[in-house]
Amino acid sequence: MSDRNPPTSNRQLLILVGLFVLAIALTIWGGLALADFAITRIPVSVEQKLGAVIVPIYEQQAQDSVEQDTLNQLLDRLESHVDDGDRDYRVLYINEPTVNAIAIPGDVVIIFQGLLENVESENELMMILGHELGHFVHRDHLKRLGRTLVIRLAISTLFGNLDWLNNASTWFIAISNSRYSQSQETQADRFGLTLLYQTYGHVAGATDFFSRLSQNSHRNWDFLATHPAPQKRVHTLEQEIEAQGYPLLEKQPLPSPL
Repeated sequence: MSDRNPPTSNRQLLILVGLFVLAIALTIWGGLALADFAITRIPVSVEQKLGAVIVPIYEQQAQDSVEQDTLNQLLDRLESHVDDGDRDYRVLYINEPTVNAIAIPGDVVIIFQGLLENVESENELMMILGHELGHFVHRDHLKRLGRTLVIRLAISTLFGNLDWLNNASTWFIAISNSRYSQSQETQADRFGLTLLYQTYGHVAGATDFFSRLSQNSHRNWDFLATHPAPQKRVHTLEQEIEAQGYPLLEKQPLPSPL
């Protein structure tokens, strides 16, 4: 007598697992796309309320200084070329050796002392400030937050709040955000380059910081990096400069307070 219900073959199991994984991936992808779309519709007033919670944390670390005043004067020059409603961007200068600049909700750019110590011209610094303004215009900081929340929600919904998933969740979010933020960084680089040209009429200094970073870096592998590799950024910017026909003229020295 033949078996009317033969055991499921390995091939069938693989197909079922594959379909299940595909369904999860499509669901998460749809959630990410929806989150990005929703972020672009969030009123600036809501973002400002979020900033009211985050900004004071950095304000406690920053102090009024001639460096901070000078940085804000430079930012104002760039901001005059940005058509972004009634937003009023400002710089908080933190006297720490960290080599970084951050755009945070609340229209605030954080500049660390360590970054200033690695900048050699006003044009180079303005490229970095313009890059950070690009993040605000594209609302990158909010999009990254939205993507992180979607992924965590998806994992929690599918598997529950299991301790053994904490590491998997962290790696999944890191991988997703690394590739996504690289796209954001490239877009912000192009925005900063445009502002640099509009401010000076040329783009000398646009690649200097990244070139120096590339020379001091031991590797340019960028799969899990939150920023594109320095050498890759330089190459992309040089291609954009050539494509747009931007001239390279004389760079300005850093303002004396810096």
